[in-house]
Amino acid sequence: MGSYSIRLQPSVEKDVRHIAGTDLRRIFERIEALADDPFPRGVVKLSGAEGLYRVRAGDYRIVYEVEHSSSQIIVQHIRHRRDVYRRL
Repeated sequence: MGSYSIRLQPSVEKDVRHIAGTDLRRIFERIEALADDPFPRGVVKLSGAEGLYRVRAGDYRIVYEVEHSSSQIIVQHIRHRRDVYRRL
């Protein structure tokens, strides 16, 4: 698979403000890995949300969409597992 570029939505900055450094490092390592493989092992397509996928990073979930035409991965949200599915 080709290499994808990563784009973060402005809402992601708000999502990561209160995440501890060790968790944040794990999350961004997982996001960087999506550039090489946008559908890694453990990825789940979200039902009821057109074209959104989620991948786990510890207690956090990374919600993203893949644009094949422009070879981009757009990260929509990074939230704790208890809050991620609210307001999607």
